[in-house]
Amino acid sequence: MTSLPDSRIPDPIDAPAIRWGVLAPGGIAHSWATALHAATASRVVAVGSRSLERAQEFASEFGVERAYGDYEALVGDDEIDAVYVASPHSHHHEHALLALGAGKPVLVEKAFTRNAAEAVEVVEAARSRGLLAVEAMWTRFLPHMDVVRRALEEGLLGEVVAVEADHGQLLYPDGPQRMVDPALAGGALLDLGIYPVAFAHLALGEFAAIHATGTLVESGVDGSETIAVTNPGGAIGTLSATMRAKTPVAASVTGTKGRLEVDGWFYQPNRVRLIDNDDRELDRFEPPSRDHGLAYEAAEFARLLAAGKTESDLLPLDETLRLMQVLDEVRRQLGVRFPDED
Repeated sequence: MTSLPDSRIPDPIDAPAIRWGVLAPGGIAHSWATALHAATASRVVAVGSRSLERAQEFASEFGVERAYGDYEALVGDDEIDAVYVASPHSHHHEHALLALGAGKPVLVEKAFTRNAAEAVEVVEAARSRGLLAVEAMWTRFLPHMDVVRRALEEGLLGEVVAVEADHGQLLYPDGPQRMVDPALAGGALLDLGIYPVAFAHLALGEFAAIHATGTLVESGVDGSETIAVTNPGGAIGTLSATMRAKTPVAASVTGTKGRLEVDGWFYQPNRVRLIDNDDRELDRFEPPSRDHGLAYEAAEFARLLAAGKTESDLLPLDETLRLMQVLDEVRRQLGVRFPDED
């Protein structure tokens, strides 16, 4: 245990060029399109919004050829190869099914849907049509996360014993209104907590037990939560999220031979440090760039599409379904339910 493995993730600029349609030009769509155009060969060629004016503003900003004032027109555009679903969590299910129904592969922003039942319907629709579908959990496609993945695959840490991860941002009470709106599937968990949960799932595999506690805000969505998990081998995960304060946003995996530490903002392009049991740093991985991290998920999607694949090995659809089941269980224990959920 002296050095970290290399990352296997290719440079996004080397991925095939595809033509994207963006469904819902909100904040995350702006960040995603900026990364796409700066760091890949692909381009957004069409955008759809419920407001034609918003679509036209987005099109003007990014040099997009076609702007539509409804989503049906966007997914029906024969000149796009895939649809990026960037609407709020509450509408991912509806909009992913709309795109798939029009024969378009989909990259669906995380969280994939509001709940596991909706996720199953999207996955079944994609599989029945033989269409590519990927959850836009961008962290899974970043170089530093492949270093973590390889280190675990190669047993660098010995037996994994514990995982820790947190994600807190000050988004309440003065943040985006959607964060506190149950109708938009608001709350800390689906926006912030999904990152620590997904990190732990990568390191530990499927969870055998989940115990959650937390606090709700006035609207009934979760403001903060702590989640304790164990895997079948007895390894533990201590995970937390809050939209009420900025936390270190760090993550670590500890084994019998040492640990991996990912510095603050662990879910973004970042360094990984290999630490031995005497707290000595043995090696570190530095990301090729800290800019335009969202380009990696778009590049992975383009490679998969060009290869005729229908899902990603880095985040298979079955794992997306398991992650949604975990989020459902956490919400059940916290007492958070969204309107019109079965």
